[in-house]
Amino acid sequence: MGFPWLTTVGAVPLVGSVVVAVLPRGADRLARRVALTFALAAVALLAVAATGFRAGEPGFQLAEQHPWIPRFGISYGLGVDGVGLTMVALTAVLTPIVIAASASTGRGFLALALALETAAIGAFAATDVFLFYVLFEAMLVPMYFLIGRYGGRSRSAAAMKFLLYSLAGGLLMLVAVIGLYVVSAQQLPQGTFDFPTLAAAVRDGTLRLDPVTERLLFAGFFVAFAIKAPLWPLHSWLPSAVTESTPGAAVLLVGILDKVGTFGMLRYCLSLFPEASEFFTPLVVVLSVIGIGYGALVAIGQTEIMRLIAYTSLSHFGFITIGVFAMTPQSQAGAAFYMVSHGLSIAALFLIAGFLISRRGSDLIADYGGVQQLAPVLAGTFLFAGLATLALPGLSGFVAEFLVLVGTFTAYPAAAVIAAGGVVLAAVYVLWLYQRTMTGDLRPGNEGVTDLRAGERWVIAPLLALILGLGLYPEPVLDVIEPVVAGTVQQTGVATPPEAR
Repeated sequence: MGFPWLTTVGAVPLVGSVVVAVLPRGADRLARRVALTFALAAVALLAVAATGFRAGEPGFQLAEQHPWIPRFGISYGLGVDGVGLTMVALTAVLTPIVIAASASTGRGFLALALALETAAIGAFAATDVFLFYVLFEAMLVPMYFLIGRYGGRSRSAAAMKFLLYSLAGGLLMLVAVIGLYVVSAQQLPQGTFDFPTLAAAVRDGTLRLDPVTERLLFAGFFVAFAIKAPLWPLHSWLPSAVTESTPGAAVLLVGILDKVGTFGMLRYCLSLFPEASEFFTPLVVVLSVIGIGYGALVAIGQTEIMRLIAYTSLSHFGFITIGVFAMTPQSQAGAAFYMVSHGLSIAALFLIAGFLISRRGSDLIADYGGVQQLAPVLAGTFLFAGLATLALPGLSGFVAEFLVLVGTFTAYPAAAVIAAGGVVLAAVYVLWLYQRTMTGDLRPGNEGVTDLRAGERWVIAPLLALILGLGLYPEPVLDVIEPVVAGTVQQTGVATPPEAR
């Protein structure tokens, strides 16, 4: 079994969270340094662990498994495939950037951010369905307090709305998890929550679900994931949660936590319920297309910067879900790559917007204008991050959207054509936002806006470098993703039209 790399990578931020939490009051600068040290240590450990990962090898790697509640087939099981590894890496990279960018927050915020990192890493690496559910729900606790304690004026209402939506989805998922165990206990030698065992049993026909049961179990998982993602029309908690969050908390929410939803669709829904996935695919494709257009159109009409960015994410999550459920190798590879690309670009957008808002003291777009005259670096980095979200060739977003649209077109051409309109709308909301805030005459009240400081530039630089690097050379990520999605497509091949196989 070897060294428990994934446990160690996940435990380091948790230890850091405890250390930061017990530091004396007023030691915020020390707390930030300690938190950043632990977060960077997790990055270093993951980098070492990743050297032992072999792309293309079947099954989960860096695996650990220990009995937890043997009577019910529950184990502490961790392991990553290519998609899981990239999502763990995204989590490990974004957390120290958020910590470095959150200079004005207290030690409580830092402790919660590290605790959230541990839960997210565990969710992406879990190979036991029950363990995944526990971590899926555990992420809500630090995120609730990150919004409710450190957010804006309406933070309590936003945090409660986020929590209630998430708990409702989690309750449905719990019922489905229990139902899956009951079915496995009836048809397998022993009931189990072990995902590789369940997926293999579904694949070889040892575990056969009648259509009604499979569709109900699929719905339990899918609705929970669709709320988390979020997918239209289960998205209404997102704008208020983002608007009331600090920029760092918004990055953790949309860049990491929400990705657990789309990750869960790709791993659990398709592998465990392939026939139900086929049955619901037309519905999911329609909802995704609506989400792409709705999110983009509503974003265009927003008057607040953070709320506008929140609605752009709704549109982007539509691209991810349509890529997952188009069920072609290209679309699913694009969806997985999209999760990484969106995590980077949305982090850059939120943080740069946060730097801008902190200087002016206003989130209203109408209060800005001509900012590039005083802050050219801030304006340039904001434009760069915005262009990444509208899929400019040479940046990571282009690779993701191109793969999603090409793969979707082979299976559902009409949906792909309509979804492509979202790219045009993205250009409208990104460039219009930039024009209204950064160009033109300097509006009164913006005289005190200063350019990015050295520390802020260092925070943003890794994100921009990764966006550009993955746009020019995406092969390292695609090489580890593609074998996984090829296996998923094979498992759910019944849902793929012959011409798309």
